[in-house]
Amino acid sequence: MSNVTKEFIVGIPKAELHVHLEGTLEPELKLELAKKNGIDIGQKTIEEVRQSYEFDSLTSFLGVYYPAMEVLQKEEDFYLLAMDYLKKAKDNNVKYAELFFDPQAHTSRGVPFADVINGYYRAAKDGVALGVESHLIMCFLRDMSQESAIETYEQMLPYGDKIIGIGLDSDERKNPPKKFADVFARAKEDGFNITMHCDIDQENSIEHIRQALLEIGVQRIDHGTNILEDAKLVEYAKENGIGFTCCPVSNSFVTEDMKGKEILELLHKGLKVTVNSDDPAYFQSYISDDMYVLATKYNLEKKDIIQLAKNSFEIAWIPAEKKNEYIDQIDAYVENL
Repeated sequence: MSNVTKEFIVGIPKAELHVHLEGTLEPELKLELAKKNGIDIGQKTIEEVRQSYEFDSLTSFLGVYYPAMEVLQKEEDFYLLAMDYLKKAKDNNVKYAELFFDPQAHTSRGVPFADVINGYYRAAKDGVALGVESHLIMCFLRDMSQESAIETYEQMLPYGDKIIGIGLDSDERKNPPKKFADVFARAKEDGFNITMHCDIDQENSIEHIRQALLEIGVQRIDHGTNILEDAKLVEYAKENGIGFTCCPVSNSFVTEDMKGKEILELLHKGLKVTVNSDDPAYFQSYISDDMYVLATKYNLEKKDIIQLAKNSFEIAWIPAEKKNEYIDQIDAYVENL
């Protein structure tokens, strides 16, 4: 049995690098925004909303996830959503966060791009007063066309100073990384950081990881534990300091396994593995909960939690001196216990 307490995990300074802002839509805020915007979501109580958050695969999850976004209509809605998450991040002693958002899920239903990014960005700035530094990662929906991704990229350019990186998410089936090679090459040329989802146990998982690493040239992979199927790719990732943003609790909802064994194997091989919450409102598990569940089920030691926390800052897209400041905070926390 692990001797790691929940208190230790909550208290340790950490970064969160894999959280979808649209996935932080708690039932209370969903109902509030539905009422404010006059939208009939088919649910009248918080419990009814919670009951709607049920799924057993990535596809069934997305079938619930995207319709819920209908309540997000105005810039203020996006601001409230992001602030709601940042307050919870503070409670989990998240010092730094990089926040995914999906503009196509909103512009495709008539919401102006400016409302999405300005609402989220304003919250990121205001979150500093909570003690949480954060930046935005714009993701393309991989089940839409590369032409749509290019159009979205061009919509983003006037706001480029508000974006720290570009990602790729949503339904992976028949949507490999190379489908988006052109737009990601452009993003890299323009100086943006690059990450991609390689979800667990998908069709052609290992090939998608290979494409992301060797053809696209990502700096991080979101999820990605299937890399263990190819020892050469594991070695490549280790040698090149590739980060992995793993999400054990969400894994357990969309498959039969949270992939804890694989996460620990990668960690103990020296790869830059991190633990994150993914879509915490839907899985009812924020970052400390994910770390604690992993610790208790797989008997993690304190040194594992410390390394996971340090990894989260080491692979963050921040200057080296800032990384060192955060890592010093971890050391001070451990020393003062």
